[in-house]
Amino acid sequence: MIKSQDVFRVFEPHRGDAIVTTGGTSGRNWQDFSKTPRRDVSLGSAMGQTTSAAFGLALGLPDEKIVLFDSEGALLMNLGAMASIAGKAPKNFVHFVLDNEVYATTGGQPVPNSTNIDYAGVAKSIGYASTYHFEDLEEFATNVQSIMNDEGPVFVSIKIEPEIENIPVGMREARRSRTRTETINDLRTELGIS
Repeated sequence: MIKSQDVFRVFEPHRGDAIVTTGGTSGRNWQDFSKTPRRDVSLGSAMGQTTSAAFGLALGLPDEKIVLFDSEGALLMNLGAMASIAGKAPKNFVHFVLDNEVYATTGGQPVPNSTNIDYAGVAKSIGYASTYHFEDLEEFATNVQSIMNDEGPVFVSIKIEPEIENIPVGMREARRSRTRTETINDLRTELGIS
């Protein structure tokens, strides 16, 4: 399995000016690699809602590349969103799922049937334009530029190492640097939207 930090390190040089949204425990590492934080949309603890929110951004901003780093646990809470994404077929949407096979945020409980679910296979059968699955960092690094050049919706599942949180939520280090209001205002300024 791959470390999420390595996924982000490899991805960042290929980001271009894409708007990036992250979710899940591993998503908190993105801010350590992002070179364009004003184009980052952190949804914090919106588990199960990040897929729909990023899809909304893709529909609302069709001239912007939208990249979502989702988690499999959150995706499973709103799996029906994938059918809507495939149905509307936003050409600007790249949907990564970082699959660690556990609910890392809540202590590492296993995701049901985690070793048998083929998320890229699900995305393909639902109708995403192209799908990928990676368990090897070098293979991902070799393909990341073509992934970003593909016409969406694009789906990419990557098996990653779990980063299990066992500290109570209220005692965890706060990683968000901006409030949601600040995030929205920064993005609006960045895009020239008044």
